[in-house]
Amino acid sequence: MSDGIFLGLGAPEKDGGIPQYLNLRRANRHGLIAGATGTGKTVTLQGIAESFSALGVPVFVADVKGDLSGISMAGSPTAQNADKLVSRAKEIGIADYSYADNPAIFWDLYGEQGHAIRTTVSEMGPLLLARLMGLNDTQEGVLNIAFKYADEEGLLLLDLGDLQAMLAYCAENADTLSARFGNVTKASVGAIQRQLLQLETQGGDHFFGEPALDIHDFLKVDDKGRGYVNILAADKLMQSPKLYATFLLWLLSELFETLPEVGDPEKPVLVFFFDEAHLLFDDAPAALQDKIEQVVRLIRSKGVGVYFVTQNPIDIPEAIAGQLGNRVQHALRAFTPRDQKAIKAAADTFRINPDLDIETAITELKTGEALVSLLQEDGAPGVVQRTLIAPPRSRLGPVDAKERAIIQSISPCEGKYDTAVDRESAEEILAARGEAAVAAAQAAKAKVEADKAAAAQAKVEAKQREQELKEQARRDAAAAREAAKPSSLDKAVQSATRSAASSVGRQVANELGRAVFGGSSRRSSGGGIAGQLVRGILGSLFK
Repeated sequence: MSDGIFLGLGAPEKDGGIPQYLNLRRANRHGLIAGATGTGKTVTLQGIAESFSALGVPVFVADVKGDLSGISMAGSPTAQNADKLVSRAKEIGIADYSYADNPAIFWDLYGEQGHAIRTTVSEMGPLLLARLMGLNDTQEGVLNIAFKYADEEGLLLLDLGDLQAMLAYCAENADTLSARFGNVTKASVGAIQRQLLQLETQGGDHFFGEPALDIHDFLKVDDKGRGYVNILAADKLMQSPKLYATFLLWLLSELFETLPEVGDPEKPVLVFFFDEAHLLFDDAPAALQDKIEQVVRLIRSKGVGVYFVTQNPIDIPEAIAGQLGNRVQHALRAFTPRDQKAIKAAADTFRINPDLDIETAITELKTGEALVSLLQEDGAPGVVQRTLIAPPRSRLGPVDAKERAIIQSISPCEGKYDTAVDRESAEEILAARGEAAVAAAQAAKAKVEADKAAAAQAKVEAKQREQELKEQARRDAAAAREAAKPSSLDKAVQSATRSAASSVGRQVANELGRAVFGGSSRRSSGGGIAGQLVRGILGSLFK
């Protein structure tokens, strides 16, 4: 079958086995690879991923343990278990088995083992963020208001610092925003900020920022037409399950919103393998599970296939498990009641094979062996077959630091995402506005105080001027009075004049008296009463 991926050789052996092919036209109907630790599910994942790549289909894998990075290097005949791989290839009829590498691009949300993956808070959007943080309806409404106001004001929400600053602004201006958009309470804002802080402590500050990932960089093929295998370093990321879930859900949502509708193409546009898939659903709110189900259900028409890889098939919610048409079930161990439940659940999901006791077979499968049921050309699930899985051609095991650096240096995305960009956005603009408001308030306060001081000074100066005017008036009055008084010379002259006048008057009077009244000198010096009267009158005139 030239238009499919050879997974392995199924029973019955008496007929030479039944080759199990993953139909490329049905590969976007999603799938499940499950099995206990050590049963070979990671090797199965690697083999399927490199087959997709060889057929020109880009692949994304989350490398939880670090060993999937070996898909970028060719296998080696001197590697551990190389003889078993060759033997398995011969056993299932692969005549042209040889070692081969695959074009790969390394990614890392922390930017340590690959290109940094970032997105902006705006691209994530309030709805997805609210569901990831498990916000209630009221808190989600407040978050929507924050996004709405930021959009109206032209405030870019790029990183978590921007969103925290925007929420702080909403809390400070709750009354104004409530009157315009609806109820905004400080309690709701505080609840959102606490959830953001939890996301930030798990590494969310690395994920949110710029330059944001261009989703088309996951869709590249090399010059030989092989699809690039995008390998996400997830060993450290697994310690932050909320961030892991945030990233994967955003990625699926971004693909759904970006890619055009293609229906069922000849081969997928992109295939995802999500290892440790239970981390997407552990402690996830119902709203988040609904969103994942919606994306998984609808992204098929975009030509994207999603394959969940987990230890236990019951880790996947039933609504999502029902969308997974291609199934590879490695061995499960019936050690606990939960394990027994998982075995029964797995057996019930396969199309019955009358020649196979599925529940028994699941517990008896050897490493590198699995129960396989794949969608047929008409879309119906194939009968489950106990299958020997084909060995991969790339290295089983991780690359070392030197090999990773070499592969990274020839990456088609070299230099595009490695340096973070922190341009002016909501946090800086709101901080500048706050500083400007504080400066304006301080300036206004300083002006008021200056005006008060100036008024007080003017009052003091007016009082001083008034005192000075009063003092000047007093001095002027005194000077006037002083000027009005006769001087010593004037007094002397006046006195002399009066004295002379008095003497002359007396003489004239005497003479006049004698002339008028006559009399001898022996009479009194006043010349009698009449003489005295004349002298008095004349004396008064000469004063």
